Amino acid sequence: MKKITLPALTFFSVLAIISCNRTKDTCELPEAYLKIPVDLEIVRMEDLYFEELTREKLLYNQEKYPEFSAAMFDNMGFQNQDQMVDELLKIHGDSGMQDLYQEVKVHFDNIENIEESLENAFRGIKHHYPDFKIPQVYTFVTGFGSDLIINEDIIVIGLDYFLPEDHPFQPVDLPYYILKRYNEQHLVPTIVTALSSQFNHIDVKDRTLLAEMIFYGKAYHFTKTILPCTPDEYIIGYETKEILGSYANEEMIWGHFIENELLYETNPFEIRRYTGEAPFTDVISPDAPGRIGRWLGWNIVDDYLINNDLSLQELMEQDDAREIFSKSGYKPR
Repeated sequence: MKKITLPALTFFSVLAIISCNRTKDTCELPEAYLKIPVDLEIVRMEDLYFEELTREKLLYNQEKYPEFSAAMFDNMGFQNQDQMVDELLKIHGDSGMQDLYQEVKVHFDNIENIEESLENAFRGIKHHYPDFKIPQVYTFVTGFGSDLIINEDIIVIGLDYFLPEDHPFQPVDLPYYILKRYNEQHLVPTIVTALSSQFNHIDVKDRTLLAEMIFYGKAYHFTKTILPCTPDEYIIGYETKEILGSYANEEMIWGHFIENELLYETNPFEIRRYTGEAPFTDVISPDAPGRIGRWLGWNIVDDYLINNDLSLQELMEQDDAREIFSKSGYKPR
């Protein structure tokens, strides 16, 4: 495969793309979203497990919050309740864990911004899906064991993962290109993208690269619709320069996919090259950001909606990736 050296953006191309981007400073949430009542209470479980924890208090927590306990501790391999209690008392009494908890308390003493952002996100989802049941949301200090646990009933936010980038406490097993997305700006968009999976219909028999690209494109469009004032960078997890560079070189990137007949590729290894986590898409160019196939899928989905009069529900229910592509009329900008 021929690799591409992506040229630098011109001043005018940067201005053109920036002028099309909406930010929180120039955007207001739809009034229809704001009219939907949402009463969200985030339970700060770290306080219950790190402040003067005793056996009795731990057992009480387990009984009062069984969904949290099951989500957080059932996969830790405890053989019985006594072992679980003993180990959890040891873990949460550890000096290093206590130090981590104290740092989380300093940086996340007030989580009103997170709570407000989640409330607005849930309003948006309920506007499009009135039967959507708002999950119970918990925060916790996991010792870098779990960043986010998300399903239809529960969300657990591991706040230790979202400490500032220059903080001395950081997960040691994450490369920087992933670690830089662990911040408050990416938190709610990541949660909404994960929640989109329950609405994102797929054809399980279609295992092509195109199908995976469209799946992610629908997920990102869902998140942008629910969080219209959130910059694209925080939805897809690119830096601004990566967004700008990708748009400036979209024709060459798309040309690589067409010339190498990639859209209907079914080899999982090849698919991962274009949609999997990576610092860059090396088979295209060292300047092309990782997961570039997801970004292209988002553009295809956006064009599909521009050229077809569909609601968000209709888009998410469409499981035919080839039809989405064929009716998108997609062409690089």
